[in-house]
Amino acid sequence: MNNNNFHSYDEQKNIKEIDLKQYFILIKKRFWIIIVITVISTLAGYYFSSHDKAPVYETSTRMILGSGSEDMNTLMVMIKDPIVMDGVGEQLQLKRSVNTMADQITVSQVDESQVVQITVTDADPEIAAQIANATATTYKKEMGNILGFNEVQLLSEAKPGASPINQASSNLTIITFVFGLIVGTGFVFLLDSLDVKIRKESDVEALLGVPVLGTVSNMNRRKFAVKKKSRKIKLMRGRKVDVKQNT
Repeated sequence: MNNNNFHSYDEQKNIKEIDLKQYFILIKKRFWIIIVITVISTLAGYYFSSHDKAPVYETSTRMILGSGSEDMNTLMVMIKDPIVMDGVGEQLQLKRSVNTMADQITVSQVDESQVVQITVTDADPEIAAQIANATATTYKKEMGNILGFNEVQLLSEAKPGASPINQASSNLTIITFVFGLIVGTGFVFLLDSLDVKIRKESDVEALLGVPVLGTVSNMNRRKFAVKKKSRKIKLMRGRKVDVKQNT
């Protein structure tokens, strides 16, 4: 029993080694297909991650609203009110609509406190900082004039962003590189599975179900014709010699 187990283990090990060797030979034979698919996939990922992407900059300013939590949401909504946006446009002399500037602004409450953050995004870092600061000062002014609410304190000033927030990321390029390797390898194995040519003795044994006793090597027809022709010449020469000896 133990010997049989050892034999079966050795046979399985040999089969695995043969399979791995065949896989290696197959990949090596058509490795160029994997390279081409991987290169195309990687270039496509790099193109879509960096092409036609205008840089966008972000900056923010903070202010303190001296109000209870029940009025905080109302005060935050009014930061993007058309009255405030009109004042920002007049102050900065921007030829933009009220809705356009409002879409550039994001208002958020910091950690459920009285600190409110005004974040602005724009293609120009200087303009983004100017809009953020102008929004804060205009809001403070209008809240005092309209609602008589004077408990607005500017906390920090917005500064131009040093780098865009939508820089090209290498994540998509890496993903497409790995995707190309997987697809290329799978395509190579697909081509091999569709190939019905018989190249090895094991293919014949698997197809016919009988062991192969021997093989006959291919003979080149051209070489065979040359050998046949040279043999005829030797025979003809031999006959001529015989004739000369008889005479």
